[in-house]
This record gives sequence, structure tokens and C-alpha cells, in this order.
Amino acid sequence: MKRRIGLALVAIAGLMVPTLAAADDGATAEETLVIEEGSRSTDVSPVKLDVLGVWSHPDDDAGIIAPCGVWGDLEGIDCGIMLTTRGEGGSNSVGPEAGPDLGLRRENEDRASHVRAGTVDMYYLDKVDFYYNTSAPLTEEAWGGEDVLRRAVRVIRETQPEILVSWTGSVTAGHGNHQYAGRLTYDAAAAASDPTMFPEQLSGPDAVDTWQVKKVVQQTWGGAAGSGVVTDAPNCMANFEPDNPNGYSNYGTWTGYESEYEWVEGNTAGVEPGTKKTWAQVGREDGQLHATQARTMVKGLVDPSCVNYMVGESWVPIPELGTDAAGEDIAVHYGSSVQQEGSLPLGTIYYPSAPDYFVAPGEPTTVELTVAAGDVATPAGTASADVPEGWTVDSDAQIPALNPGEETTVEFEVTAASDATPGAVKIPVRFAADGVTAYNETHVEVTAPIDGRFARWGNFLEFEEWADDSGVRVDGDSPAINQIGAGESVTLDVDVANRTSDDATGTVEFDIPEGFVVSEDSVDFSVAAGETIVVSTTLTSTDPADQGGRIDELSITTTSGTSVATESMQLYVVPSVSIPELESAPTVDGTGDEYDTTIDISRRWEGGDCESDTDCGADSVTKLGWHDDAIYMWIDVVDDTASAAATPDRCFGHWLVDSVEVQLDPLGNSVDTSSTFKLGIFPFTDDPDNFGGNGVDGPCWTRDADNHQGFSSGPLAETIEGGLNAEGVEVAVNVERDGNSYVGGRYQIEVKIPFDALPAATGPTSAAPTGDASTNDIDPTYMGFNVSPYDTDNQDFVGDTRLAWSPFGSQQSEPYRWGHAYLDGYEPPAGSTGEVDDPIIPQTALQSAESPQSVWQSATTGNTMAGLQPNSTVEATPALSGDTVSVDVTGATDGTLRAYVWQGDPTYIPVWTSSCEYSEYGNDACSPEDGKARPWAPDMNGRLLAEAEAAASAGTISLDLADVTVDTEQEAYLLVSYQGASDVEAWSFPISAADVEEPQAPEAGNLFFIANSWDTNIADQVVVFGREGDEVLVGDWDGDGVDTLGVRRGKEFFLDNAIKSGNADISFKYGKETDEVFVGDWDGDGTDTVAVRRGVTFYVNNSFEGGNADSTFKYGRDGDEAYVGDFDGDGEDTFVVRRGDEFFVANALVGGNADISFHYGKASDEVFVGNFDGEDGDTIALRRGTIFYVKNTLVGGVADTTISYGRVDDRAYVGDFDGDGIDTPVVNRYVNP
Repeated sequence: MKRRIGLALVAIAGLMVPTLAAADDGATAEETLVIEEGSRSTDVSPVKLDVLGVWSHPDDDAGIIAPCGVWGDLEGIDCGIMLTTRGEGGSNSVGPEAGPDLGLRRENEDRASHVRAGTVDMYYLDKVDFYYNTSAPLTEEAWGGEDVLRRAVRVIRETQPEILVSWTGSVTAGHGNHQYAGRLTYDAAAAASDPTMFPEQLSGPDAVDTWQVKKVVQQTWGGAAGSGVVTDAPNCMANFEPDNPNGYSNYGTWTGYESEYEWVEGNTAGVEPGTKKTWAQVGREDGQLHATQARTMVKGLVDPSCVNYMVGESWVPIPELGTDAAGEDIAVHYGSSVQQEGSLPLGTIYYPSAPDYFVAPGEPTTVELTVAAGDVATPAGTASADVPEGWTVDSDAQIPALNPGEETTVEFEVTAASDATPGAVKIPVRFAADGVTAYNETHVEVTAPIDGRFARWGNFLEFEEWADDSGVRVDGDSPAINQIGAGESVTLDVDVANRTSDDATGTVEFDIPEGFVVSEDSVDFSVAAGETIVVSTTLTSTDPADQGGRIDELSITTTSGTSVATESMQLYVVPSVSIPELESAPTVDGTGDEYDTTIDISRRWEGGDCESDTDCGADSVTKLGWHDDAIYMWIDVVDDTASAAATPDRCFGHWLVDSVEVQLDPLGNSVDTSSTFKLGIFPFTDDPDNFGGNGVDGPCWTRDADNHQGFSSGPLAETIEGGLNAEGVEVAVNVERDGNSYVGGRYQIEVKIPFDALPAATGPTSAAPTGDASTNDIDPTYMGFNVSPYDTDNQDFVGDTRLAWSPFGSQQSEPYRWGHAYLDGYEPPAGSTGEVDDPIIPQTALQSAESPQSVWQSATTGNTMAGLQPNSTVEATPALSGDTVSVDVTGATDGTLRAYVWQGDPTYIPVWTSSCEYSEYGNDACSPEDGKARPWAPDMNGRLLAEAEAAASAGTISLDLADVTVDTEQEAYLLVSYQGASDVEAWSFPISAADVEEPQAPEAGNLFFIANSWDTNIADQVVVFGREGDEVLVGDWDGDGVDTLGVRRGKEFFLDNAIKSGNADISFKYGKETDEVFVGDWDGDGTDTVAVRRGVTFYVNNSFEGGNADSTFKYGRDGDEAYVGDFDGDGEDTFVVRRGDEFFVANALVGGNADISFHYGKASDEVFVGNFDGEDGDTIALRRGTIFYVKNTLVGGVADTTISYGRVDDRAYVGDFDGDGIDTPVVNRYVNP
């Protein structure tokens, strides 16, 4: 059953009186609070899921939001999400958080994005989001392949999902973290059912059972390849016809179904309020909640789509494409969570497989079928394998009736047609019995009998090895890719495999593009039956001056008798340069006078086209040389518009601002950047105090996504893990800015990089290539090298255009796409080694035990944190004493204890600001200005009230609540976590109000409901004062910093110096009964007195006496509304008048023109003036109905705070009733006794 949670934001008309005294009202926490009996993770039965999404970062999972909502409504499908990281390695567009702090914020963004779809079970495996890369092997190394698999398997065994959803694990899938998450999905599914994998999870007091996942499916971007898909009606793939009939089965889910969520009044899309939002709308709105990743609020209509899922592996029957069932929007769940009509009982394993994936024409192969009954017996029937025309199958197979728990396996011998076309082939396996049918499929790949393929290397080879080991072939083969530098000669290897039972001979022919030659364009071979050999030739680029930056294609044809195989390769052609030795070491001063060798760095590889020759780098160059044991560069970047300036503590993420990245691969053979040196240089910073030590607003530099990432300049360089990472690097800049423009339309950077700062010794390199194999070193030794300017023409920390010497996409993560540098005459120092330093990858991952939201989820749902082994022997017992809450912990001898006091809904915290009067989750837009990120630090938007950490060996952990106010009208919890070396436990103890006798608030009379903050609908104090119909005044009559109440009756004033009932402390007469009265501190002495207005004349009195005014002046026009405030923060109140929706502010008690004017709100709004944020100067708040719109600056636009307080017919005022420097609301309501 899909689980939904309650509302987060509710506008309440009317007021409640608090039932709990605040912690600072004189009573201790022990007197006012009760810590109730709680729950712990190992005492709660774990949540059972239908679907578990497996991805690597928050926002990777956005595509499943709408489908989960649809599935939940149609069939009660329960979704969960498992992420390997919290994405703390990404940038932050809305705040200063980085590392674990950013991980905590991104976790909440992800939780918030799924909550409306009912997906509240989120599991984080606590692996580091180390940097952008395109290497699954590097990701596996950084995450610890066995450990991350163990954690994932524990989560699967606990939650028992029927389906795992991810995306492709292909080597071409971009981010290496994404690739690995896709592979992890298949590996974890297999391991979860294997009792030999992680057997420690299967025994002991906290044991789980093995679990058979029923399907692994991949969400495909761009939809299914075929025709007949619709986006404007349910069952969006009912008429689907695949382009490739041999492809894997695809099913769709239409997102146009109505959700339970409604469009609100005043929405920016102009939709009638109360209209149901589609799940497409909800999914897109919620998928954009990743504010830290520069996502923006959805403010318009979203069209429905047909979300597609490809079945990579299924152990249960699936609907056959072309049937009615396959076209339904829940088709992907048939056989797993939903019973398909007429199919085998739910829970039945029906799994065909092909142990030998590759098959040659005319050769036999085996298809196996395993059938196992689940909780329901299965009938006897016939299974048949369906093969293409010309193929043969030995016979059908008889499947016996199976009782629950029984299993059988049968085999089919399938022989490929002698003229079978190379490529993947689908083999359906169908079951038929009396009234029961079932369908599933497996695949094989036809290859030529004698198959020639370019030899794979690096990550491409590793992917094929993984596919061979796992048997997962849904993503096909890796592409043939290689690279060559201009003028170089390299060996081309071809793997020739004999897939027949006879020895064979043949020829490999090479077809090469213009600009290249090969030593042999045809090579003969002889290969034994079942064996693979390597055939080689030498490829030479004939033009050493070729600037590369392009991908050429070459192909091979392998012929043996009638067997013909062809394959093409993408050849990355990169530039080469010979870097000369300089006569002397250049002075690193930014002038660049000592260099002769120049390379062009102006070619674009990503981002928008440059708007002009001066926009982003035309004619940008780098001059090069080496001397002694260092490389020197002078980099001249053409640019007209300067980006935003990063502060020294934000000297990372150089791609968000104007910068230059220098990339060095000392050995020239890196398959990822973990063995390279990459330096991001910021030509200027926002550093007026010279914190970075490189001059006022001077440059900074940092290593990124390489062997030793982190700050490289300034004091912060001393703080990174592993010590200094760029010793000896020198940087000088020549940059002059005029506002946001570069003077002269360019800037220069000069840099020295010692070779001993690189992760391995470089050189000696080969001689520079000549374009002639006879004079070239074959497979030369060089240093990988690139220079890449980043251009940003905005102040928003969002990059625009990227340029480079070797301008290939993704070159920041693919060293084989860099250029080749030859160090003319350079010899490394004696004793240097080509052994690469182990990469230092900072372990900045937040641990689930450090996340209050993860702790609460684990404690209340029974699922362990981070897939670690739970520990039920650890006990936690909380107690209150005075203002201290202590938790005694037994059974833990090592590890860390953490405790948190939490207030509010733990499942999520709203992300966006919204001006809508009523927005349940804060995702609705009613103004173009909506969609700002809510404040976060330091207390998770006010949810985290207190926290503490202690060593578990101490046996106790304490929290001081002396300065903490717990509002028990909301949810409140004491959350406790324990984390040892490999075990965890979590507790959640609800906090409630102590059962104490509270003073009774008055219930009748002239009532004033006083609030002391802008974040509550509940009055902090209720008093009776004055009479019904009195003109109410609010002011600080005695100068003690606290506002109190007063009234005017006729021309007599009655003022109180405390918020109480009874006789007034001050009374006097002033002015006429028809005068308009104002209260303010006119002379800055800290005491408020009164002024009156007649027409446009103000009469100001600085004492509580009648008689003549102390000052008189005219301001504004007849009909203007007048209000009082200290608008410039000088301690003296003055006047503002409103004319329509325009305010005219005067900062002195004189007539004349206004000092400030602005528009805000509507002419019909009530106006209030006060200091609403405790900063200097009063500002404006408006009231519309029961909603206050508080602005903290004297400008128009969206309110900074919006809250409902009181009733529509209440009379409202503002004042500082608790002396904290912030004005808050009070409403007056007369209640008959």
C-alpha cells in the first residue's frame, strides 16, 4: 500500500493558545517536556517495497517520481530509492555548504522531491561523491566494490523489492558513478539471492534472508525506439511497435493521470484553482527541487509523457509485446507485484537464459529455462523456444506441475541459421497449460564464425570483462575507440576470434581515412578452433601540424572463407607539440616575454557559441617552455565580460566562473584522471582582505578531479587531506576589470608547475613525431597535456562556454582526449620513477548516522542505515534532568554516538519559497519571484534544535536545552544514532509536553493575542486590556526596550508599561478627538510618545503631556495614509505615506520630497511598519485577509516572510513585545463573556 504523509504547510485561520511553556520562560526542560517511549531500528519490522530505484546522486532519480505516483494510485505500488552518495561533490548554487554539509542539504532536496509521490523510504550507502569522472573502475575503487555491494545487498534483503530500477551501466553512459550504479543494480540483484554472498547477513540476532529480485529494468531517456507511442492518453504503449524486433522488451507508463494534488488560487500557470494536477506536473515540479544544483521552480504547465522502462533481466513472466497487457501503464509490474490475468501465479520464477551469449551461424547453443513455484502451485504444461526463420530448436520441453517451493530446469538446443545476420537475437520462451500462459525471453548475439574486432583497452575493455562475468548484455558491446597524436605512429591491434570447431585462416584488411597510412593494409592470420589471436599493423598520422580536435573513422574487414566480419573505430585525432627547453627560468610575472612556442586554445568543446571574436576566446593562445625541472606557460585569454568572483573559500568549481584549467598526464597513458595533475586557475577572486595571500582580489588555484584534489593556494591549502598538493607552483596574472568587463578585452595567466608536483615522473619523452613511421618511435612516450579556458558571462556562477587546445567533449575526465606534449631534451632527475602515487580522494561523504532524517527513518521503519549491519545489543536510555537530556548507551565499546533534537516533519523540509496563500508543500508558484531557496544553515531551516556527538566508549551523550524552545504543538523528537566500525543502530523518542498545570488564558473580554515570532500561528500570550472599541496604540512608553499597549478614548490617552490588565500606568490628554494619532520615538531617547495629524500637518510631542507640540511640519497630500518608523536606523522615527500602492519615505521630521519611494502590495492591503528581522532600519509588512507579507527591505517584490495569523475580522498591530529587537504581530478581538 502506498504511504503518504501529512501536510507540511497549512494556513490556519484563527489562533490557538500554547499548551507548552517555552524552555526560556523560567521552567526547565525537565518540568516542561516528556521524552516518550520510542522506537529503534531493530525492533521494527523492515519496510517491504515493490520498487527500489538504484542511482548514484540526488536528482538522478527525478524521472521516477511521476511513474511512482501513477503506480501507487493504480495498484498501490510502494517505491523506495537507494543512492550510493548524497552528491556532496557537486556544486552549490544557493548556499555556502560543501562536503558533508552539502550532502545533508542535498539529501533533503531528494526526500522533498519524492514525498508527494509517496516515496518516503530513502536509503543512502554513504559513499563519497568524489568528482566528475567517466570511469566505472575508478568509481569502484573509490567506493570499495565489495563494500558498496555488501551494503546494497543488505538494503535489498531488508526491503525485498520486486523490481530494481536504474539506468544503463554502459561505458558510454557518461559519469562513472552513473555507470557503476547501473552495474551495481544487476550485481546486487544477483548477490541478494545468493546465500554464499555476505553470509554474515544471514545469521545472528539481526539476520535477514536471501531475496530474489524479480526484475531489473532500465529507465530509458528519449523513450522506446519504435512507433505507436502516445503521450496524450492512458496505456501509452498500447500500439507500440519496436524498431528492432530483437531488442529487449519495453513498457511504458503515462504520466497524464490526475494526482490528488490541486492547483492553488493565484497560480502562475493560470489554471483554475481546485483543478487536479497531473502526475506529470507533480513529477516535474518535484524533480526540480534540487536548488543546490541550479534547478529552478516550475511555474508553468507540464505536458504528460510516456516514461519507458526496458527489462534488462527478468526472473518472472513478463507481458509479450503486442499483447493488450504489454500496452498497459502497469505492464512493467506484471509478474512481480501485479498478477497478470491468465499467467502463472504471482511469485513464480520463469527464467530463460543463454549461458553462451555469442553464437556463430550454423553453430548450436543452449537455452536453459528454470521454473520454480512460489507460494502457489503451478500447473503442468509445455515450454517452447521460438527462434528466427532458418534457426532450429531440438524440441519443446514438458514442465511438470510444481508444488510451492519446487523447481525444475529444462534445456533447449538452438542452432543458428547458416546465414544468420550478425547482431543480437531475441529468443522468446513461452509456456502453455490449460488456461495458463507465460512469456519471457533471452538473447544471444550472432557473430561471424571468424570474428575480427579492434582490441579494446582501458575502461572499454573493463566493461566487456564485466559483461562477460555478469552475463548482462542489455547494453551491448563497448564501442571501438582509440586516439593518435598528430604525426605519430601507433600499433593497431585486432582481436580475431574463431567461434567454430575448426582451425581457420584468413585476412584482416584495414580501411583508413585520408591523412593516415598503415604499414600493412592487409594482414594474413591463422587461428585455432575456439581460440583468439591478435593481428596488428602500424598506423601513422602523416601531418605533425594537424591540429586535430576531430574524430575520424577507420574500419576493418576480417575474411575467412565465407565468414566476413566488419567493424569501425572512432579515432580521436589530438594535436601534438614539442615543448623546448628555455635558456633560463622565466620570471613568473604575467608578461610572457620569454617564450617562442605557441598553441591555439581558442576552439570550443562545450557550451554556446561565442557571440563575437572578443566574447570567449578567439585568438586565445598559450606559450610554452620547460626549464630545469618545471614547465612554464603564459596563457592569453581573449574575453570581454568578466564573471562573478569567487571568494577564497570557494576556490573550487572553477568551471562556474572565468578560469583556465591546465591538464597534465605525466605518463601519457592514464585511463582516468586519478593519475593526472589538473590545476584550475581563477584569474581573480572576491578577496578584499587578501585572505588568499595573492593580493587584493588576487588569483587562486586549486587541483580538481585528479590525483590529489583540493585547495592549492592560500591558507586553505594547508587544510586538505594528504598535505600540500601543488608545492612549487607559481601563478601570476595580468588582469584589469572595469565593472564586469575586462579592460583590453583579455587577461593573462603565467604559471610554473614543477614536474615533481605531478603524481609520477614524466619523461624522457620520445622525439617529436615526424609523420613518417620510419623516423617515428612506434607507440611513443609523451606527456598528456591540455589547456582549457572556461568562459562565464554572468554573475550567477553558471558556466557558459569551454575552450581548449584539444577541444573534445568530456575532456576534463578523459585523458586520452588531451593533446600530446614532447619535452625536447628533458631528462627526469635521477631516481625518479614512473610509479603513480596512490590517488587521495577525500572522504567527504556524510554518514547516515549524521543525518537526523536518516536516523529517524531507520528508527521508525526498521531498515538499517547505509546498508550496514544493525546492532540490537546496543541499548539507549534517555532521561531529562534540569535543562539537560542525557542518553545512556550500553553495549557499545567503540564508535560514535550522536543525538539530535528535531522539530517538525522529519520526512522532508520544503525547499522553495512561495507567495501562494496556501501551498501544502511549498512547490506552488503564485508570483514570478517565487522559487527562492529557503534558508538552510545552520539548523536545517529551523528543524534541528540541538545536536551533540560523543565517543561510544563514554557510555553517555548529553544535550543542553537551556536555550532551546521545543514547540510540542508540532512533531518533536530526540533522535539517537550509534555507528561502529561496521555496525549501526538508530532510535527515535517523541518529545511531548509535560502534564503540568498551565495558567488559564483569558477567554472573554477585549483580548489581545500576542506572538513573539513570525513562524507560528499560535499566540505566545493572551491578555485582556482596555474596552471594546478603544483606539489601540503600541509603543515603548518607558524606554525599557519592550513594547506594551495603550488606548485612546476621545482625546485622552491610557498607557501601560507592562502587558497586563488593570489600571493604566500613564494617562494624559493631547490634541483633538478628530486628530489621527501616531506613536514613535521622535527624538531618539528610546521612549515612544505621540504625534497627531490634521490634514497634512503633523504635530509631534516628545513627552506625555498636553499643550503645544514640540515640532510641526507638513508632509504628503490630503488622502495619503501615514505610518511611522525608523527607516534609516538612526534611532529616530519619521513618517512614510502611502498613495495607492506607492510608499514615500522621509528620514527626517520635515516636509518636502521623499527620501525613498517604492511600490509594494495592493492599495487595499493593511500596512504595518516595524523592524522585522532585527537588522538596522524599519521596513513594511502588509496584511491581506489573515496573511501577513513581511518585507525586510524598502523595495517591492516578493515578501521575505509570509504567515497566516489571526482571523479576518481581527484588528492587527505589530510591536516588540519580548525585547528581542524584532517586531511581531498582535491581534485584538472582543469576545463576549
